[in-house]
Amino acid sequence: MQQIARSVALAFNNLPRPHRVMLGSLTVITLAVAVWRPYVYHPTDDSTPIVKNVPLDKFELQNLLPEDSEPVDQSTPEPEEDIPADDIDKDVPDNPNVHDYTVSAGDTLSSALNQYGIDLGDINALVSSDKDLRGLRVGQQLSWTLNADGQLQSFSWELDRRETRTYQRQYDGSFKMQQELQKGEWQNSVMKGEVHGSFAASARSAGLSSSEISNVIKAMQWQMDFRKLRAGDQFSVLMSREMLDGKSAQSQLVGVRLHTGGKDYYAFRAEDGKFYDRNGSGLARGFMRFPTVKQYRVSSNFNPRRLNPVTGRIAPHRGVDFALPIGTPVLAVGDGEVVMAKNGGAAGNYVAIRHGRQYMTRYMHLSKVLVKPGQKVKRGDRIALSGNTGRSTGPHLHFEIWINNQAVNPLTAKLPRMEGLTGKDRSSYLADVKTYLPQLALQQ
Repeated sequence: MQQIARSVALAFNNLPRPHRVMLGSLTVITLAVAVWRPYVYHPTDDSTPIVKNVPLDKFELQNLLPEDSEPVDQSTPEPEEDIPADDIDKDVPDNPNVHDYTVSAGDTLSSALNQYGIDLGDINALVSSDKDLRGLRVGQQLSWTLNADGQLQSFSWELDRRETRTYQRQYDGSFKMQQELQKGEWQNSVMKGEVHGSFAASARSAGLSSSEISNVIKAMQWQMDFRKLRAGDQFSVLMSREMLDGKSAQSQLVGVRLHTGGKDYYAFRAEDGKFYDRNGSGLARGFMRFPTVKQYRVSSNFNPRRLNPVTGRIAPHRGVDFALPIGTPVLAVGDGEVVMAKNGGAAGNYVAIRHGRQYMTRYMHLSKVLVKPGQKVKRGDRIALSGNTGRSTGPHLHFEIWINNQAVNPLTAKLPRMEGLTGKDRSSYLADVKTYLPQLALQQ
């Protein structure tokens, strides 16, 4: 044993000095770890708990969650709960349970539905039931309904005037597809009239159905405030209707002309399913993507199926939270009319703006509101200063976009743009308009 120790000592002394220092240090540390014993508390009474439970109320627990800028058990009210309806809403009510979408250039089924917060699993289940859904075409119409939990319940795909496919959710989460082929004849019909009372009542007297009136209002929403039409104003509507056994089974708006204040306003449907003026220029008013001068960090994302970690219940987060200093100017993302500007309780000081008939934006937790209900605003106008009012866990701006009374993801939603038709699309469109204009002649 002594001989082994001498051999180790000789080998150690022959090592270079830096190596001896390093090896000696490692030896000391190893011995220290081997000798050290941590103190462990052993209670004499087994019934005494070692860990103490510290109760936290919900608000304190929510403050520990880094992703959210507002309490997770607080979801903002839907627009119909706090936004006053006007005469147009009452005359031509939308079905809040049915959501419509027109396929645009570059759309896929996933990109179209994902912006509405529809679960990717439901989208995949749809495609599994019909592989053709991977080939959406511009101008095709989609519609769907959701159940109480925000899951996709049914889906409809209008491939063209002749064929519609519907998909119904099954108990196992899959979807069953049914194909509907129309056999009627499509005919163009022109309805003309004058405004006496509300536009909806006047159009109904001229022979338009409620859904057709709604389509006219949506087509003209960027040019016309239908509440301000006067007695004697004239309109002419060109509808394409499918006739089955002498009755209209379905219809599609082709073009509309409205004469008011000494001027004529037009809207015509193009192959992409959107409406343009008689020159092929876009009618929509362009939107900004962000309600601030520059882009700020997103502190909480859009999530219509967000779960409360305490209750396990769904508490939807219908917008996006931007973390920004108190007093940051908040801008209107598009032209519109202020329909709400007040203290909204949990939402704090907030502003709601209606853009046309289909779009609404809401801005919450503001420190100061700079606009009043009924005020017209332009894109980029300063409407408020950001804050931390209402039920909020830190300074931020909560921003929402609603389309057809459904919340969409502000970061991914397809927003209106003023782009017009170009090239062959414009040439074809103008040729169609030339044939439609004589049919829209007003009553003498």
